[in-house]
Amino acid sequence: MAMLRALAQGETDAARMADMAKKQLRKKIPQLQLALEGCLLPHHRWLLSEMIEDLDHVGAKISRIEETIEQQMRPFQNAVDRWLTVPGVKHRLAWTLVAEVGPTVEAFPSAADLVSWAGVCPGNNQTAGKRKSGTTRAGNPFLRRALCEAAWAASKKKGTYLQAQFRRLAALRGPKRALVAVASSILTAGYYILQRATTYQELGPDYFDKRNTVRATHRLVKRLEALGHRVILEPHFSNNPIQASSS
Repeated sequence: MAMLRALAQGETDAARMADMAKKQLRKKIPQLQLALEGCLLPHHRWLLSEMIEDLDHVGAKISRIEETIEQQMRPFQNAVDRWLTVPGVKHRLAWTLVAEVGPTVEAFPSAADLVSWAGVCPGNNQTAGKRKSGTTRAGNPFLRRALCEAAWAASKKKGTYLQAQFRRLAALRGPKRALVAVASSILTAGYYILQRATTYQELGPDYFDKRNTVRATHRLVKRLEALGHRVILEPHFSNNPIQASSS
């Protein structure tokens, strides 16, 4: 934005504008100089100034709206703070979750009822005892959208159970279904957080491997064999019950 404002005000020195870069963008100063070299006519600068003015106006309006929302949410700050402990949930999302679900979950008999109401559970499509792929129900569109946004942010957060869940399911069923599954996990965790008046407890990225070490071992052995290795498993008498050697 500093570079755009400088361009609108008539700055022509590309090196000086590129030096306005901050944080990670400073690694691209040579590329920025090339991008900023050019010829802007007066009407280009005028148009850029008008767009920046519109952007500033919208930004100021958003700030005023957020201040009002924050004031209205103060009586429910306890619930907001509990949601903020969940990976992927920031202030705006926490406000939406409290607004849609409520500061408590007394209206929902169970976490499954809340997940179903939100529309982040798989559909029930079963014929002749065979379960087919079912689409999710419509549910609450505002809550569903907020949960999917939180799930996408959580899938990028390293060293968490939610990221491990997303990667595990994305490899099997695709990223879209994995995203809905993570959204369901976030809402389920939120249900118990509000019900028990506690905070989010991180299970860790290795939760799935620890839950079933035999399955995890077989999966890793298959991957090594697919890469051309011969794997021999031997008992280990330390804390780790399995030792593998490959050749």
